[in-house]
This record gives sequence, structure tokens and C-alpha cells, in this order.
Amino acid sequence: MTDIKGFCDPRFAAVRDALAALLDKDDEGASATVYLDGEPVADVWGGYTDVDRSLGWERDTLTCVNSTTKNMVALCALMLADRGELDLSAPVAAYWPEFAAAGKENVLVRHVLSHTAGLPDLSGPTAVEDLYAWDGVTAALAAQAPAWEPGTAAGYHALTFGYLVGEIVRRVTGRGLGAFFAEEVAGPLGADFHIGLSADHDHRVAPLIPPQGLTDAYAAAAPAAPDGTRREGTGPTIRVKDANSVAWRRAQIPAVNGFGNARSVALVQSVLANQGSAGGVRLLSPEGCEPAWQEVFRGDDRVLGTPMSWTVGFGRFGNTFGWGGWGGSLVVSDPAARMTVAYTMNQMIGREDGQEDNRGMEIVMAAYDGLS
Repeated sequence: MTDIKGFCDPRFAAVRDALAALLDKDDEGASATVYLDGEPVADVWGGYTDVDRSLGWERDTLTCVNSTTKNMVALCALMLADRGELDLSAPVAAYWPEFAAAGKENVLVRHVLSHTAGLPDLSGPTAVEDLYAWDGVTAALAAQAPAWEPGTAAGYHALTFGYLVGEIVRRVTGRGLGAFFAEEVAGPLGADFHIGLSADHDHRVAPLIPPQGLTDAYAAAAPAAPDGTRREGTGPTIRVKDANSVAWRRAQIPAVNGFGNARSVALVQSVLANQGSAGGVRLLSPEGCEPAWQEVFRGDDRVLGTPMSWTVGFGRFGNTFGWGGWGGSLVVSDPAARMTVAYTMNQMIGREDGQEDNRGMEIVMAAYDGLS
């Protein structure tokens, strides 16, 4: 059995065992963390950062968590709303006047956060390199017409979510999303999570490993629409080699290019599960957390091609909320239990190829064993 490092409260030993089983089977390197009442009760890691298994996964290893980053972006918006600086029910154009173009004057902030704004695709950028130009992408989104009447339907805003919320945050605070997160969230909490990674952290990064049998040219396929047709022309194709590039690390693509580990992801998100505070640091009021699990939309998601429940910034699943990233990372919070569970890894599994990836949920279910 793979050697697992870290600690577990005896009640949560199943989390350590579950991670060990995953590392013995599918994973190269991974970490898993559980926060309860704003404090860690399990924080474990193991395996390797490379396919040659020459470098061990360490306590401070980081990896790109892809769309798990969206949870961090949403938290930033909820903090501003809780402070009274951002009205979730106000038009986006109240903060970003140019956004009113092309029939978007009635798009509300909550529409953007709940994937109901009608802007799931990028009509301008065609290459990954285009994503690195913040002003160009946001200007294109401001000029773009919605694909449906905002608020009437949902469609996962895979890339646009980060630019839309990020530009709102920039207009309100004068700071980019990555800087706001670093100064207002990661700094106070002591969380080792980064939206845009500086060069001094490069040596800690575990590159993503494509699914077995595939190369680093592997890219996520565009999801099918509910009628089964494939969606085309949805923006740049992002490959594993892009997510592993230095340019990707340095950029601001807040929907998808966060770097962290399970400890940092769970720490940050435990704020929402624990009535606004973690580790003695308060970021929101208890009431300010509630939009994270209050349903805004329920129905078929036009992009994912599956029924979804969206809250203000998160996917809702029963009494829990959270979201995961391309390849396998995941964070789930349960406000009733005041528990947050996170899993990060470097070995990707391709859902697009019909492979079931239940690794994150195996960690979550192991955490619930500790509650029973």
C-alpha cells in the first residue's frame, strides 16, 4: 500500500485509507483534506508528482485544479455582497457600463454567478494565447449578445465565468480577481492557493498527467447539448500541455487556472460551510454564506447536457454544494454538518472517453464515515 503522509483524526481514518487505495490503483500523486467546524480533521497526501515516480508528492505540492477554481471566484463575489459593495440582484451594467451592449442591460450579477447569463461561450478568442489578454476577452464579452434571455435557462460558463465575475470584482474594487483573492482571502487565512502563479512557486508544481494512453495534446471535448448534438465554436481548445505551461501559470483565467492542494482548497471553502469563518478568521457573516447553497436555477443545463441545480456561484447536490475540475479535482461543502472535503491530484481521468471518475466522491463518502 502507498505510504500516506499527514494526519487524520481517528474518526476520519477512512479518508487516509481511501486516498491510499486510489494511489494504489489510479493516481500518481494526490492530496485529500477534511475541515470540520473550520478546523482540519484530516490532511493527507502521497504518491508522486511525475509519471517516472522520481519525485514525491510533498506537503506543499501544488497542482492546477482547473474548474475547482470557480469555487474561489464565487467566494470573492459573496464577500463583496456581504460587505454591501456588490448587489447580487443589480444589473451587471451598474458596475460595468459597457456590458449593457447587445441586449445585456437586464443581465443581473446573480445570473452571471449561476450560469444563467446566456454567455457560456467566447465569441472572440480562438487561441489559448488570446485568453491571456484580460482586456481583450472582457471587451469581447461586453460586446457579445446573450444566447438566451438571461435568467430563463442555464448553460455552464466554463471559461467565461471567471472573466465575467472577475471583471465585476475589478470594477468594484479596482483590483484583479487574483490580487483580490490573494489579499482578502488567501492572505488572512494563510491558504496556499493562487489564481495566477508567480515564478517562485514553479518548483512546487506537479504537472497534470493526461489520461492513460493519451498525450499532453489531450483536450476536453465540448459537452453535448440536451438534444445530443455537439456544441461547436465554443472558444479555444485547452489541452493538458496548455494547463502545464508557464504562460498558463502566469495568466489570469480565474475560472480554471487556480493552483493549490486539497488543504488550501478545503481551508478556503470551509469558510462557507462554517458560517463565514475558518481557523479563527472571519471573512463573511453567517447570512452572507447562504447564497452559496440557495438554489437559483434547476433544470437541464444547455451546455452540460444534464439536469443541474445552480446556486449563486456553485453547483448544488442535495444538501451540499461545490464544484470540481477537469481531470478529477473536487471540493464539496455541507453547511448542516459544517464540513468541507477537498481532493486534488495530477493524474487525470477522461470522462469524455466514457471513463467513470469517482475518486473525489470516494474521498467525500469516506469523510461522511467520520461523521457517523
